[in-house]
Amino acid sequence: MTSRRALKDRILIGLTFVCVVIAIVPLATILYYVTVRGLPAISLEFFTKVTPPPSVAEGMGNAVQGTLLLVGLATCIGIPFGVLSGVYISEYGKNLFGRTVRFFGDVLVGNPSIVFGLLVAIVIVSPTHGYSVVAGSVALGTLMIPIVTVATAEALKMVPNSIREASTALGVRKWRTSLLVVSNAKSGVATGALLATARIMGETAPLLLTAGSSTLWYNGLWRPVASLPSYIYLFGISPFPDWITLAWGAAFILIVIVMGINITVRMLTRRRSDAGG
Repeated sequence: MTSRRALKDRILIGLTFVCVVIAIVPLATILYYVTVRGLPAISLEFFTKVTPPPSVAEGMGNAVQGTLLLVGLATCIGIPFGVLSGVYISEYGKNLFGRTVRFFGDVLVGNPSIVFGLLVAIVIVSPTHGYSVVAGSVALGTLMIPIVTVATAEALKMVPNSIREASTALGVRKWRTSLLVVSNAKSGVATGALLATARIMGETAPLLLTAGSSTLWYNGLWRPVASLPSYIYLFGISPFPDWITLAWGAAFILIVIVMGINITVRMLTRRRSDAGG
């Protein structure tokens, strides 16, 4: 009986290991291939020159600038609204409205990103008759809101109720108690915000419908702007070898940025776990 159990245990461990390898091999292949193809395209000119005409090897500095600008403005929209919505759901939403907000938040997390781009294209792009930084930032920020909302609500649920009860017993007002709860869940909230930022960093579809494209540096909030995801798409399907090389370089930069964000999230999560232990 014991040997049979040991055999089953070894088989299951072996199957688990095989599944892990199967999951890691495609990821490692993608990282290797993007690094090999993209790293040679990285140079000083890549960050200091604008997107070139066909058959000219220059840079994508305006796309890097545009991506940072779009993501920065999007976080200014998505994180405050997402955190406040998560706080409401966790601390005040013990009613039909709160449950409804939570339900729609869960639904929107799984929505295709192009839906957000289409919505913003109808609401902002069509009335203003043009692509713009504002439209792209609103699309990405709207995409962030449900992700940050759900992550914040889950993080606040992990805070012991004893903290809320002690605060209430001392006569502290509800809003100050909420601030105390958020301060005890700041690592979880920050983790959700960083994951949402990593999610929007590589989104292409919303930007094609809202921010458009540009071969210039940033020249106004209501003007089109270049971005790395859009140029990866446009240059990747082009017949020009220099453009394809730049697309690989842009993909490499995006992977580095997203990996950096995810490593930061892991560090925050580990610190929180160590503190809890």
